[in-house]
Amino acid sequence: MTRTDLHSDALPSTVRGFLAAGTVHDADTASSFLTADVVVVDQDETFRGRDEVHAFLRDAGSEFEYTTEQTGARRVDDDHWVVTLRLEGTFPGGVAELDYRFTLRAGLIAELVIANHEA
Repeated sequence: MTRTDLHSDALPSTVRGFLAAGTVHDADTASSFLTADVVVVDQDETFRGRDEVHAFLRDAGSEFEYTTEQTGARRVDDDHWVVTLRLEGTFPGGVAELDYRFTLRAGLIAELVIANHEA
């Protein structure tokens, strides 16, 4: 069953923790929510394994200032969640709405696909 417009507290603690760490640019804490063989795809670039993903999390967007606001969330099933974030800042375009598509395995993030929000 798919539920839409979930509040942050309805998300799995792994997803909440990862997003909270990302908001404050804490790659070490964010990485603690990942499986060893995690795969992250961001705008068609793929990062594999905790070390590679940690470097991506540490460096992504570091040249810009921006704020992040959760504008939506939905549960696809027990292991799949989608969170929509709105970013506003000094990056080209100034505003972006992104879907973070999480796949969980054994309570950790096994896959994350970050893509433009589909209205």
